[in-house]
Amino acid sequence: MKTELWSILLVFIGTIIGSFGALYLKIGSKDISINIKKLIRNYKLILGFVFYGISSIFFIIALTGGELSVLYPLCAASYIWVCLLSMKFLDEKMNKLKWLGIITIIIGIIFIGIGG
Repeated sequence: MKTELWSILLVFIGTIIGSFGALYLKIGSKDISINIKKLIRNYKLILGFVFYGISSIFFIIALTGGELSVLYPLCAASYIWVCLLSMKFLDEKMNKLKWLGIITIIIGIIFIGIGG
């Protein structure tokens, strides 16, 4: 089975959406509580789960148009988006090793794309 371009694009869109899920889970975790009422009102935490759910739907649809061995490694792009979102919204800092890791992920994604 040949992996279609639209399925690759869906995976990338899904990784971006899923990265927002990770961001909102982090933000919502600041207000986490064992109290069920507070947990239900923690809309940032719930939004994180919603983003992850939407991301999964994108991935499931993408699987119909491509090979798992090509599409699943592309999910590593979410690491890139999470780092960028963390810098922008959480004021996290990047060092040389983190940037080297991102470059390595990009190279890996390119190799997967060429091989697929």
